[in-house]
Amino acid sequence: MLQQTTVAAVTPRFEQFVARWPTIDALAEASDEAILAEWAGLGYYARARNLIACARQVAAKGGFPTTERELRTLPGIGDYTAAAIAAIAFGHDAAPIDTNVTRVMARLYGLKQPSANAIRALVEAIVPPGQAGNFAQAMMDLGATICRTRAPDCPACPWRGDCAAFASGMPETYPEPKAKRVRPQRHGIAYWIERDGAVWLVRRPANGLLGGMAALPGTAWTGRPQQLTRQPLTQVRHVFTHFALDLAVVAAVEMAGDGWWHPVEQLDQAGLPTLYRRAAEQVLARAGERSTAIASLPTRLLEEAPTPA
Repeated sequence: MLQQTTVAAVTPRFEQFVARWPTIDALAEASDEAILAEWAGLGYYARARNLIACARQVAAKGGFPTTERELRTLPGIGDYTAAAIAAIAFGHDAAPIDTNVTRVMARLYGLKQPSANAIRALVEAIVPPGQAGNFAQAMMDLGATICRTRAPDCPACPWRGDCAAFASGMPETYPEPKAKRVRPQRHGIAYWIERDGAVWLVRRPANGLLGGMAALPGTAWTGRPQQLTRQPLTQVRHVFTHFALDLAVVAAVEMAGDGWWHPVEQLDQAGLPTLYRRAAEQVLARAGERSTAIASLPTRLLEEAPTPA
């Protein structure tokens, strides 16, 4: 959960998650839909899908593997996570390297544009035998709380006497920031289909962005604005890692795709990801508390509403 998400956001969600599924076996037996719904709002949903697959493999094996090489065979576990588990959970002399560790080492050795291989070699050379777990956590905390990206607290750093970046007088310039990529813009339409106090929801395809999550039905997301036949109920802008999305929410009357009717009053329990949760909140806010969006439209517009593809 801490990958790409802050401690403040994760802490209550983690506690709730492990209270519901306290063991690997319990998690492995849970349905995909239940786990994805519990993950709703944390983003980066491939993590949840990998967690499900990983739990089931571990349960089938009868326990976790303990070495970096074996851990990397599990779904969603790459070099960093495998090294972190091996060092912290199993006491192996492994060297987990995250962004914080990379920044600490680049400053310590005065590296402006360090390669991943160079950083790994430097870290592995100073991991104290038998203390890899403690060392890894100390390095992560040093980078997160003292050797920060901006305004590093050098007076509080135990390594300042040996730090090349500190000696330069400009520690925050190490390492050099990577050039930011231009984030593409995409556009889409979501359909708000409501009857008798319930809204029609679908489940997104298992693979791809927001895979397996509950959602409003709608069009594919494209690089060009899509033609609207009427004024949208609301428009939502959402920024993903690799692109920004403008989503127009339009009223419709025919069910679209395979889905289910979900009570409007219980939408907070539908497991909607942030994009669709915000869209629903805005539609309901503009239509009035506990009222339907479609009922607020003139009859003429209802008759002209399209049937979603």
